[in-house]
Amino acid sequence: MKKRHIRKLLFHVIIILCGLLMLYPLLWMLSSSFKEDVEIFQGVSFIPKKFTINNYIYGWKGVSGVSFGKFFLNSLFIASVSIIANIISCSMAAYAFAKLDFKFKNLFFSIMMITLMLPFHVRLIPQYIVFNKIGWVNTYLPLTVPKFFAVEGFFIFMLVQFMRTISNELLEAPRIDGCGTFGIYINFIMPLSMPALVTVAIFTFIWTWNDFFSQMIYISDPKKFTVSLALRMFVDATGTSSWGALFAMSCLSLLPLLLIFIFFQRYLIEGITTGSIKG
Repeated sequence: MKKRHIRKLLFHVIIILCGLLMLYPLLWMLSSSFKEDVEIFQGVSFIPKKFTINNYIYGWKGVSGVSFGKFFLNSLFIASVSIIANIISCSMAAYAFAKLDFKFKNLFFSIMMITLMLPFHVRLIPQYIVFNKIGWVNTYLPLTVPKFFAVEGFFIFMLVQFMRTISNELLEAPRIDGCGTFGIYINFIMPLSMPALVTVAIFTFIWTWNDFFSQMIYISDPKKFTVSLALRMFVDATGTSSWGALFAMSCLSLLPLLLIFIFFQRYLIEGITTGSIKG
């Protein structure tokens, strides 16, 4: 009994130490956001010698004459449209694969699964050429419009697994009463799939908010920059870098992700585990 308690105590100590180790970069960044630039890379102390909030004031003023609040709104706009697009398109595709019968259904589902193994960089150049020819470069259209066509195979697969857990007998009753395919989708599939849909929304927001590469490829106007692109502007390889402002705005950029995880973690866990266990 005593050995078991000792092993349990050691296990928790190791977990806590690993947690602190993973939190160290975040704590260092938070501490550095209240330091002056000359102090940030001097020593390893978390406590600033001279506490200042000027980094937040200067960082919020933004760069190139654009307030950082504008960058937040740009990121929020792209994330909101992406969430709506993914929920609508991916849920429709998943409903078709999970509950409808049509010709070549298994073939199309296999092709969809193959797209999960296709790296983004393989299709980057062809996509850029197409979007450039139709005049979409330096707009938000390449980042939002494709999502209305169910291009996220991971979300489709996750929703399919979840929708397969919905009893077919439950859907037969409204069908007998004259409810059509689309009516069943709106009135039954969508409400019953709410945990999985919330999970899709959370992942879409996180991935879109943190996205840097695709936004860097398609957006060049500083007024249209997102948070990820704006943070890069605080670091100048040929001139002066505002490290304090960079860390301050980085801390603020993490707040939406932290709040979403805190308030929606129950749906996130339920949406993932229900589909994986019962699917």
